[in-house]
Amino acid sequence: MTPSPSRPHTAVTLCLVLVATSLSACSKRPGPPPSANHGPAQVSTMAVQPQRVVLTTELPGRTSPVLVADVRPQVTGILQARRFVEGSTVKAGEVLYQIDSASYRAAVDSAEAALAKAAANQRTMRLKAERYRELVAINAVSRQDADDTAAALQQADAEVASAHASLTTARINLDYTRVVSPIGGRIGKSTVTAGALVTANQTGTLATVQKLDPMYVDVTQSSNAALRLKRAITQGKVTGGTPKVRLIFEDGTTYPFEGQLKFSDVSVDQSTGAVTLRAEFPNPQGELLPGLYVRAIIEEGVIEQALLVPQSAVSRTATGDPQAYVVGNDGKLQLRPLQTGRAIGNQWLVTSGIQPGDVLVVEGQQSARPGALVKATPYRAAPIGESTPTLAALTTHF
Repeated sequence: MTPSPSRPHTAVTLCLVLVATSLSACSKRPGPPPSANHGPAQVSTMAVQPQRVVLTTELPGRTSPVLVADVRPQVTGILQARRFVEGSTVKAGEVLYQIDSASYRAAVDSAEAALAKAAANQRTMRLKAERYRELVAINAVSRQDADDTAAALQQADAEVASAHASLTTARINLDYTRVVSPIGGRIGKSTVTAGALVTANQTGTLATVQKLDPMYVDVTQSSNAALRLKRAITQGKVTGGTPKVRLIFEDGTTYPFEGQLKFSDVSVDQSTGAVTLRAEFPNPQGELLPGLYVRAIIEEGVIEQALLVPQSAVSRTATGDPQAYVVGNDGKLQLRPLQTGRAIGNQWLVTSGIQPGDVLVVEGQQSARPGALVKATPYRAAPIGESTPTLAALTTHF
């Protein structure tokens, strides 16, 4: 049986159809994706409201006593006894040391005898002068003798006065053998012991007494910062008053008593460009010791209508100038240049660029553009304790 010639032709035709179908499928390209629906950007906003802000600055300082007295002898002699306990509290006028007083007591006795002798001579000359005045009236003695007697009486009066002065000096020196505390306070260690020779007005101190309640804290502040604060108070931007001061120890603990700023130095240190501020603190428990390093937080003033904004809401230009987005009444973004003062915690104190009631963009600025429509949701601040900064920065711009 002879095969049909049409079968090879049919197979070739089928192959051509399959190849054409495959080429047609490969030539098709994927079409463009469906157009995305670009809605308004999502941002978190807050309404800016004025609030009362107490401006503070943190400065390093050292404690110092309000009174310091170095105890030195005022007469020369052998030290017989020390009459205080080192490190104890002494009162003003309390005897601290006793110097051998034998020679000074003898000097007092000698001065008393000299005074008695001068007084006796004075009485004799006074009686003689009175008698001569009566005799010269009747010409019983010469005028010259009467004048000589009057001059001798004046000399006797001067000798009595000199003897009085010598006796007073001797008594003062005798009293100086009892070395007393010039002030009340805590006394330190003694540099001498019984049997030591001390001299009048020696350079070395016997001991030092310091009054530790209250205590001073001396801090330094930049003269520029002090000048800016004074100008702000003068212009009415900041309300002044009696500044209060708090102390923080090196271990981070806070001193329980509050102090007051007493004065600011009248001159600027030329080497550092800073002025010295002095605060006074009560120290009833003696916790503050002289020379202690502390950090003082000073209340500089109060801004009654301050505008604070979160730091996350403020961005910077290429030149470092602050700016922020504000949502207008039409729901569109506005880019506002700002002027910021100091950082208070995790917020900026804004001095210009926004007004009370402005809707400020706090989050979502990355996808925002000026003039764009946005969908705003209320900003929720972090719970208390998550934002660690609590102290004001040291730089202020008003």
